[in-house]
Amino acid sequence: MAALTALGLMATLAGCGASAADGPGVTLKLVAADYGDSKANSSRKYWDAVVKAYEKKTPGVTVDVTVYSWNDVDRKVREMVAAGEAPDMAQAGTYADYAAADRLYEVDDLLSIPVQAGFLPQLADSGKVRRVAYGMPFAASTRVLFYNKQLFAEAGLDGAPRSWSELAADAAALDGAGVATPYALPLGPEEAQAETMQWLLSGGAGYVDAVGTYRLDSDENVRTFTWLKDKLVDQGLTGPTAPAELNRADAFAAFARGEVGMLNGHPSLMRMAADEGVDYGTAAMPGYDGGRHATMGVTDWMMAFKKNGHGEEIGDFLDFVYSDENVLDFSREYDLLPVTASASEEMAADKDEADLGPFLDALPDAVLPPVGKTSWADVSAAVKEQIGRAVRPGAKPGAVLEQLQQTATVADGEGSGAY
Repeated sequence: MAALTALGLMATLAGCGASAADGPGVTLKLVAADYGDSKANSSRKYWDAVVKAYEKKTPGVTVDVTVYSWNDVDRKVREMVAAGEAPDMAQAGTYADYAAADRLYEVDDLLSIPVQAGFLPQLADSGKVRRVAYGMPFAASTRVLFYNKQLFAEAGLDGAPRSWSELAADAAALDGAGVATPYALPLGPEEAQAETMQWLLSGGAGYVDAVGTYRLDSDENVRTFTWLKDKLVDQGLTGPTAPAELNRADAFAAFARGEVGMLNGHPSLMRMAADEGVDYGTAAMPGYDGGRHATMGVTDWMMAFKKNGHGEEIGDFLDFVYSDENVLDFSREYDLLPVTASASEEMAADKDEADLGPFLDALPDAVLPPVGKTSWADVSAAVKEQIGRAVRPGAKPGAVLEQLQQTATVADGEGSGAY
């Protein structure tokens, strides 16, 4: 009887799942994005090190990681979910659709209170749908103005512009000095939604209003794109490639070759420019009136699916992932910004990370795209496809923005549309 009772107890524990500390024999499946640009710095190396350290301290829990390129990871996760094979965790670019479909654990049910409280507030808030947190920020970046110091000096310019009028004047001076692309304006389909958002913020508005309603065709946004068209594009100050056909990667590469005077960039451009010997400077993106305006922030997301029922083990693993050591290791390897306050403070105090200072300074006031809206994926895709038309010869920027607003209104009505 005693033996049978013991066997029954063991069966009960096996069926319910014991704690991670007891070694339940659980395998967690994680799908992650690759931030590297070669095998030598693939994200696989980062995750292998994290998993090895975690499994050493947590007997019985195995973490199986699959890494996909950024071009494929969101599609791969969608395909796995559609096939009924959702991973336990996914680190990718979007989470809202899965949250709205009730496929994800709430963050409150996963992470310890200290880890939750450690996220930078503006990043954590963007991980909510209907005011409930489902997405955990994983890596962040902000945007600043990059400028080529040598080209500026040759054009007789000293320091970065602080207003749109100064930016236009500097671009004209660079053009007069023979610079191929005074200001690179990548509104091509690769990442037009990001360039657009930074300009909308610099113009005093954005994609949504204070309560989260789409306002793409606001007076401020029409003013912004009218200025871009009239003062930069129509003046021939955005280079030989039309903005609608210029992608971010190509603009960054041209800057690294010394062909671009100014552009809006994120931290990875620092390494590209330095590797090619470009003497560059960074500054806050100029506002339309010379005042300080919000910059665009971007974060990628970690999410946990409920399907396999490993909430306790997932939470324990993610508490480990979000330790300062791991957060800083990842941020330093890929020139990204930490998503926790303590790691951000440590990076800011590190003299070896001084180049990231402008990006870190911008992070507390950064505004993220409306990723908590299930409609955002459709709206973002529409912006990528259409916004370049707003600055073409003969175009009416207001009409293009009105069309995008109609698309956003329809998309918002078809989904939950809620933060």
